Amino acid sequence: MSAQRTVVSERQKRWLYGCSALYLAILGVSIYQEFYYTAVLPVVLGVVWMAIYRLDILLLVIAACVPVSINLEDLGIGGVGMYLPTEPLLFGILLLAVLKLLSASHIDRRIFTHPISILLYIYIVWMALTAITSAFPLVSVKFILARLWFIVPYYFLGVHVFLDEKKSRWFKLAYLPPLFGVILYTVTRHASYGFDKESSHWVMEPLFKDHTSYGAVLAMFFPVLAGMLLQKKTGPALRMLLSIGMVILVTGIVFSYTRAAWLSIFGAAGVLMLLVLRIPLRSAVLGLALSGGLVYAGWEDIQVSLQRNKQESSDRLDEHISSVSNVSSDASNLERLNRWNCAWEMFKERPVFGWGPGTYQFVYAPFQRSADRTIISTNVGDGGNAHSEYLGPLSEQGLPGMLIMVSLVLLVSSLGFRLFFRMKNLQERILITSVYLGLMTYFIHGTLNNYLDTDKASVPFWAFIAMMVAADLKMKQSQRAETQEEKSLPH
Repeated sequence: MSAQRTVVSERQKRWLYGCSALYLAILGVSIYQEFYYTAVLPVVLGVVWMAIYRLDILLLVIAACVPVSINLEDLGIGGVGMYLPTEPLLFGILLLAVLKLLSASHIDRRIFTHPISILLYIYIVWMALTAITSAFPLVSVKFILARLWFIVPYYFLGVHVFLDEKKSRWFKLAYLPPLFGVILYTVTRHASYGFDKESSHWVMEPLFKDHTSYGAVLAMFFPVLAGMLLQKKTGPALRMLLSIGMVILVTGIVFSYTRAAWLSIFGAAGVLMLLVLRIPLRSAVLGLALSGGLVYAGWEDIQVSLQRNKQESSDRLDEHISSVSNVSSDASNLERLNRWNCAWEMFKERPVFGWGPGTYQFVYAPFQRSADRTIISTNVGDGGNAHSEYLGPLSEQGLPGMLIMVSLVLLVSSLGFRLFFRMKNLQERILITSVYLGLMTYFIHGTLNNYLDTDKASVPFWAFIAMMVAADLKMKQSQRAETQEEKSLPH
């Protein structure tokens, strides 16, 4: 048996040496012929091997690529809005993941019956229906396909991967170092312009398209990184590196000049206070609804008060914060109101099916009122979208589309509160709560902007939800085992 193993080992070595020599010969000829694409062949083969045998590792590799991915449009390849190298890889994983999820018997079937999974089925089906009635069917099909290559790998397959708690930790450790690199690149570049507000809008290009998407992602990882620092399992060396990372992250958040990101962190801190005080989610939602009712009832007086604020966005942080409520002269705020009004008018014309997924930017221009237009308004469909994760679906997928998004917020929040109140292990509770608070920053940010069509936000967004669902499945399994053990004890 030992001799046979030696023979096999020697045979494998010969194959390895032979293939290596053949590749080096082909590479040499290719370089001589100035055909350099052969150099990436080992990378391609490595990706193919991971896709077939270790899809979990490939998901982590892609997560590490997300912060530094670049949109083809930013490379001057017009008309192709795809991020490299992440989205082509995710498209391939989508096809493999569907086969894996349908055929693999070792995948926990409870993933497919979880309430959040059921809501996502409804979401996907409704998007497909609204694509049929879309004003631009091809745009809608592409939008749905792009949404699927985020949801299927990082949610459905992600839940299975994150049932192993170590994998959720690896995901964060894969995403964070490149993100720190992006921040250092941005801050260094920003420093050369004196950290002024105007340059803060574009110094993160081409890695992020603007300062608001950049700020949104940094805000998502602020509570997550804080949770990692609070973990007892974190060794001293890693803790020191993460502490340095926290300084970098906070610096990036401050100098992003993204008011929505700052507000979302304060909002997440408010949710944390509710959790610590053990206030039920039902009471929190009721309080929020009552507050909304009071705002609606006194909106005319509030509007008059807001119009008195003339503070423009500024290089000074205190003045920049004060400009958040300026709806009389701040172009950014006024343009956001313009987009929201357009979304509302679009909804009124097509209240049930909307104009089709992904079509807002191609449809909204005629719905602009002259009184709402600003110096940054445009009619050519290149000025972005509805600036809201809730009003965008309202205009594109009708009232059901918005209700699905609101339901996702409520379901994830219900899960976050339940896990916080019921998880017995303090370290696991800290981990999951930090992930939930990271999602809350995006849910809050989503009232003012929407970035789920980008890999930068979508990958952590769906991965964080998958981590919460995986924790829920493990907690239920543990509780079921405890119940069975109690029943088996003699009375």
